[in-house]
Amino acid sequence: MEKEQFKIEIVPLRDKLAGCARRLLDDPEEVEDVVQEVFLKLWYIREELSNYNSVEALAMQTTKHLCLNRLKSFQFRQKEQLTESVSISDEVTPYSQLEQKDSVNQVMRIIDRLPGLQQIILRMKHVDGYEVEEIATLTGSTPEAVRMNLSRARRRVKELFFKM
Repeated sequence: MEKEQFKIEIVPLRDKLAGCARRLLDDPEEVEDVVQEVFLKLWYIREELSNYNSVEALAMQTTKHLCLNRLKSFQFRQKEQLTESVSISDEVTPYSQLEQKDSVNQVMRIIDRLPGLQQIILRMKHVDGYEVEEIATLTGSTPEAVRMNLSRARRRVKELFFKM
């Protein structure tokens, strides 16, 4: 695929890709970065694009995966901030502060050990505040599957936390 053909076939997908990214990411700059990264990835494989049935589907799938990777990275940074900013009331002693911070760290370590989809769904629900239907759309599954994974993830976190 030559530069002109790439411009004709791929560049018009910008709005669709940005829309997909906006559903997953809040920051407009992050959305633009993802779209640019998708274009870059497609440019690198431009010679193989004719092997795909739908370049648009490939671009959308790539966008979704890049967004989910950024969400994971964001959640990791957020997890670190969460452990640092454990809310403290006036009556809390240094010992209880340390204990509370340790509990948060344990829960986050447990969440990190969950299977990938359960981990993503749990974080999207409780950290990012997404609704079940939104999570289903973003992950490409049904609301029932999201609820089941959410339930399993919560149960597993509770089970492992109380074993510690």
